[in-house]
Amino acid sequence: MKAAESILFSGAANGAEAAFGTAAERHGVEEVNFTFEGHRDARGRGIRVLTHEELQHGDVSLTYVSRLMNRNYKDTPLFKKVLQTIWHQVNNGQEVFVVGRILDDKTVKGGTGWGAEFAKLCNKPLFVFDQDMGAWHRWSDGAFEACSDPVISQGHFCGTGTRLLNEKGSAAIDALFDRSFGA
Repeated sequence: MKAAESILFSGAANGAEAAFGTAAERHGVEEVNFTFEGHRDARGRGIRVLTHEELQHGDVSLTYVSRLMNRNYKDTPLFKKVLQTIWHQVNNGQEVFVVGRILDDKTVKGGTGWGAEFAKLCNKPLFVFDQDMGAWHRWSDGAFEACSDPVISQGHFCGTGTRLLNEKGSAAIDALFDRSFGA
């Protein structure tokens, strides 16, 4: 995969998304960071402010997401917009890389989990780096299975994840880009 022909779709939020963007910039990968008016972005490169109509394309029922992910989400305008931007990130990526924590019910913790679930629903290749385990996992046949050192293999890919990025997660993102595009 050539860096100059690749595009990272992310959200420019603090934590994993900012780290994905920093790694993309370092390797010469284009960024598209979906956001909305009034959101505090950690990155300014590749910002794509979604209009109200565009946000509506990614609208999803919080009741549906809550049931799908076995948890309750607060119905706030901010949280809905975050989920809508995640929809755009995953929708535009041909494969999805997530940094967070895999839970016992095969979902990923927090709002980040919606990106992973949407990738599953769309049958997109999904890789999750679990910061607690310190390892990458691939979604396959209805379960997460450990995998060693994935590489970005599609020109359009999504990178998203937790705002609570730790050193293992940060190192995993850097190593993913180094493996995929050269150190």
